[in-house]
Amino acid sequence: MAAASFTRLVRFVPKSGPSRILIGQPVKPDVDVGLAVRRGEDVAVSVFSGDSVLSAGTATGATETIDRILSPLTQNEVGTIRCIGLNYKEHAAEAKMAIPDTPTLFCKPSTSLADPWPAPTVLPKITQVDDCGDYESELAVVLGKTAKNVSEADAMDYVLGYTACNDVSSRSSQFSQSQWCFSKGFDGACPIGPTLVSKDLIQDPSKLRLRGLKNGEVLQDCGIDDLIFSIPKIISFLSQGTTLPAGTLIITGTPAGVGVGRTPKVTLRDGDEFAVEILPHVGTLVNVFKNEE
Repeated sequence: MAAASFTRLVRFVPKSGPSRILIGQPVKPDVDVGLAVRRGEDVAVSVFSGDSVLSAGTATGATETIDRILSPLTQNEVGTIRCIGLNYKEHAAEAKMAIPDTPTLFCKPSTSLADPWPAPTVLPKITQVDDCGDYESELAVVLGKTAKNVSEADAMDYVLGYTACNDVSSRSSQFSQSQWCFSKGFDGACPIGPTLVSKDLIQDPSKLRLRGLKNGEVLQDCGIDDLIFSIPKIISFLSQGTTLPAGTLIITGTPAGVGVGRTPKVTLRDGDEFAVEILPHVGTLVNVFKNEE
């Protein structure tokens, strides 16, 4: 794969035209897009010629201001979302579970993909019944070209970039079944964004730091170097015997501090704000939760 022609991309609706969707790069290289938009600040974007982060094109010379931020990828682009469970050492200890020998895979459907704030993140009726909504702050990897039977040594050649994700979970459904796809695959249960950061800017993702904040309180705080299975290992593992198309979204696991593991238990409720912060470069994914009616 050729070097990316971008450092950070956003997909957004501009203030100049509420019916348009554009791709572009923030003019200020150090702006935390998610926080800035949440605070009502203007975020200027250099518009690119492409209509997808998978083929972003080049800068057109035009500049637009974000009105509404969208997930970097669309539901049609991600296909089946691959998810790795129990992939942080501290989280395994928190869950009182043994370190796995091989990655634990579960899947989310494309219909679970969702936008950052201001789009509401919906808590399904089934989750509201016994107040079991939970958060999982995660680093997400986006593939830029089709991968199959990839070696660990070559795995990073297939990476387009990184973004933030919240693997929203319904714990009662999760613990009542041996498979996690149902409990983690509800509509809107995989918000991502707001930026897609080129792998050229983040050459060693293990040096990133991830935090999860509920209503401003830090509940998760961990270095990506606590991963049990590295990103090259995950990509190689998932590609064995399996075609991973360009646009495949891989979420890599959550660190310690999830709500169900805390005493007293912490849950997500109507009106709660949860922020997934990954620094440097990626910034903050902000979501505000709303009960399904």
